[in-house]
Amino acid sequence: MTLPEVNTMFSTDEKCRELLERLRWPEGVTCPRCKDRRVSRMKDYARFECVGCTYQFTVMSGTIFHDSHLPLPMWFLAVLLICEAKKGMSAMQLKRTLWGQHKGSYKTAWYLCHRIRAAMATAEKTMLDGTVEMDETYVGGRKLGQGQKIGKQSKEVVIGIKQRSGELRFFHASDASRGTLAQYIKENVSQDVEVIMTDELRAYPGAIQEAGHPRSKHKTVNHSAKVYVNGDITTNGIESAFSLLKRGIIGSWHKVSAKHLPAYLEEMTFRFNRRNSKTLFLDTLRHMITADPLTFEKLTA
Repeated sequence: MTLPEVNTMFSTDEKCRELLERLRWPEGVTCPRCKDRRVSRMKDYARFECVGCTYQFTVMSGTIFHDSHLPLPMWFLAVLLICEAKKGMSAMQLKRTLWGQHKGSYKTAWYLCHRIRAAMATAEKTMLDGTVEMDETYVGGRKLGQGQKIGKQSKEVVIGIKQRSGELRFFHASDASRGTLAQYIKENVSQDVEVIMTDELRAYPGAIQEAGHPRSKHKTVNHSAKVYVNGDITTNGIESAFSLLKRGIIGSWHKVSAKHLPAYLEEMTFRFNRRNSKTLFLDTLRHMITADPLTFEKLTA
């Protein structure tokens, strides 16, 4: 989907609602409260009434769009811009693109971005198998008033797991200890995995065995000895994904708080796993129209 196509195909609220109705109710409109299909469309075209429980609702009720006063064509443009930004798009850049330099509200754009990210986080995730690469990285800025970078102990830990020629997972972790790594392996790597490739971090052998995988499935590359590829053994795939993440933080978002870091990781993995999909735009809208609402109070609590 391109920007001119979105502008042409979804130029009005009515056209946008028609698509959202098809995405939310592919088998016909259903009452979100009692699930009754005996639903009538009211004189106000955007509103429905359930015959069973008399509940009145719209296609946006109980979704990420809930209680939004932003025109749907603007929502659609925001979704496309975020989907097509390989390294992410900041709320300030989105504000300037949609409303101009001196119009609109940064808070509105920021809230809009986070609601889209919240919908992306609801995407189903399958267990990774085949050849899996795993690594850890540290993200963070500089100490105020100092030019030197802060140490690892002051940064946020991100665990990355990637199936070769498959999907990616990012996690904001409390640490990179054996127990923490083992938990992420258990929850994301299939017992049928062929091989798990890591660097020489001492926690990995024990973590992989604790997760139920034999030592024979673990292969390493010694980065401290400047060995990055040993035959087919490498973690270059997950490190490339880390590089994309850091380019997003440094070049697009500029600053990411520890509180909201998981949301940015979900956005990055959602787009990365669908980078070759021709239906990325529709997939995002489908998750937005089925995800639960995210209130500003909950987001900022």
